[in-house]
Amino acid sequence: MDKHGQLADFLQARRGLLRPEDVGLRTYGERRRVPGLRREELAMLAGISAPYYTRLEQGRSRNASPEVLDAIATALCLDGSERAHLHELARPPKRGRAAPRPRPEHVTPATSALLTALEGTPAIVMGRRSDVLAWNTQGHALFAGHLDRGGPAEPGTRPNMARMVFLDAHTRDLYADWPAKARAVVGNLRLTAGRHPEDPLLAGLVGELIIRSPEFAAMWADHRILACDVADYEMRHPTVGALTVTQQTVQSPQGSGPAVVIATAAPGSPSAAALALLAHAGEPSGAAPLRESTGSRPA
Repeated sequence: MDKHGQLADFLQARRGLLRPEDVGLRTYGERRRVPGLRREELAMLAGISAPYYTRLEQGRSRNASPEVLDAIATALCLDGSERAHLHELARPPKRGRAAPRPRPEHVTPATSALLTALEGTPAIVMGRRSDVLAWNTQGHALFAGHLDRGGPAEPGTRPNMARMVFLDAHTRDLYADWPAKARAVVGNLRLTAGRHPEDPLLAGLVGELIIRSPEFAAMWADHRILACDVADYEMRHPTVGALTVTQQTVQSPQGSGPAVVIATAAPGSPSAAALALLAHAGEPSGAAPLRESTGSRPA
């Protein structure tokens, strides 16, 4: 995933999402062959030359200043997370150093202690590629009670939350508004890909999901960015029924290490009572395979 290729794709996709009327441009009733703003219009809105913007969008220019990037971000109506992502994609790669081989991710002692302290509250530890590195009893019961409790212990058997959201019918059925959860997963993967374009394992995950899930392929293609650190989800759990939880992600600085995802509910609410029941759900009787969603194609 070359950063400048990502930059070109990002600019093209986001320009295509804007209509002239969205940014106050008059079209005088003309018919357009393709949707979205023209390159010349976007360049005009950003206050830069059309040839320069074209070179940038085609990946032929790699020296955009922060001021130019901010002007383009404003013209594209990007929010704060999207603006930061644009700057990340445009940052020149470090020279004279080969891309390091991905190191196995693991749970640090401090994170392990945090997970233990959270026992009684659903929590999982996720790596940057959304692999589940660890979970406590309630976290396993809430998010993946149909899977082996010991799955995260070995790198080769770790569940991956992105795969589960798109390819596992059980996980898909957990979310009443599945598209919202799916968009959050894709948005966070986009941010990670911008920070770690040299990661072959991440590229492999994205490629697999594009092939196996048409929904993922469509969401990935529109280049929307979503930094989803806190979100409310209505869940339909097979054991405790309907509940609404707030999923909060506690991330290490600069996204350099594992993140802890914690699920809570309003104190005294039926959802809080449902979460308390999960603490007594016990261990599953055995491992169950991921049941593929009918919306996905086998590889």
